[in-house]
Amino acid sequence: MNVTDIKQIYENLRAEAGKVLVGLDDPFELLIVALFSNGHVLLEGVPGTAKTLMAKTLSYMVQANFTRVQFTPDLMPSDILGTSVFDMNTARFYLKKGPVFTQFLLADEINRAPAKTQSALLEAMEERQVNLEGERHILDAPFMVIATQNPIEYEGTYPLPEAQLDRFMFKVLVPYSPTEVEVEILRRYHQGFDAHDLEAAGLKKVIAAADVVAIRKLMQQVTVEEGILNYVANINAASRRSSDLVLGASARAATHVLLASKTFAALQGRDYVTPDDVKFIVPAVFRHRILLKPEAEIEGLNADAVIQRILGMVEVPR
Repeated sequence: MNVTDIKQIYENLRAEAGKVLVGLDDPFELLIVALFSNGHVLLEGVPGTAKTLMAKTLSYMVQANFTRVQFTPDLMPSDILGTSVFDMNTARFYLKKGPVFTQFLLADEINRAPAKTQSALLEAMEERQVNLEGERHILDAPFMVIATQNPIEYEGTYPLPEAQLDRFMFKVLVPYSPTEVEVEILRRYHQGFDAHDLEAAGLKKVIAAADVVAIRKLMQQVTVEEGILNYVANINAASRRSSDLVLGASARAATHVLLASKTFAALQGRDYVTPDDVKFIVPAVFRHRILLKPEAEIEGLNADAVIQRILGMVEVPR
């Protein structure tokens, strides 16, 4: 396998996903980019926009173990990580592993759990390992967290702390579908489509989980010129100087932009990164990391609008 093969794999994934997903090309593309970049994704959208279905579809096609955890206010860290249980027969403690011991972890409505429970994922997301009872447990590769949250409902929710948000490579917005897309969704359900039975929908397995690890290593072959490195760093610096922001992008944001841009270039069949690759990736990497000033919000600006201002301020390398 080489970099040029990745484009074909990407096209196969999108073609198969089209049997299940309708009108979600852009969010699903970013999910694939994050997967091959060893990143995690926060999906934000109102209920019923197929966020869970996207995660299940991707995990099915790469033949990975999938676990869904419904985050609630009474969820404890041990409910995610696991705990030691005493076995009466052997008179010994053994580890009962939690749902984090998987490959694709869907943290559904992650902002409904308190910060203590949310933080249980920090080590797993950053280091792909869990420490329990003083013992380190390595998580199976590829390990990816896909979290969802509702942008409208604030009652009974706990905003994700900055440290938690910064662990997500992307924040992907999942909007309402246009009317013509909803008509196609209705047509499929009328014909018997069942979102809980992907095999019956004709969805096929495209690659193995081990192939994902191999593809991630291939990303090192994608060329990045010095001008592109400076461009990414200058965009980061511009976010910190922006008069619209209280908080700019972190150093981790710059590394995520770089890694995701390399992956996105490979998915297009190229072994080099262009400024357009960077421009495409920056909004998904920045939108959950920057903090707008009240004056900017009064002007009617949102995170994406400010990001476009920042990109307009930075000279594009030739």
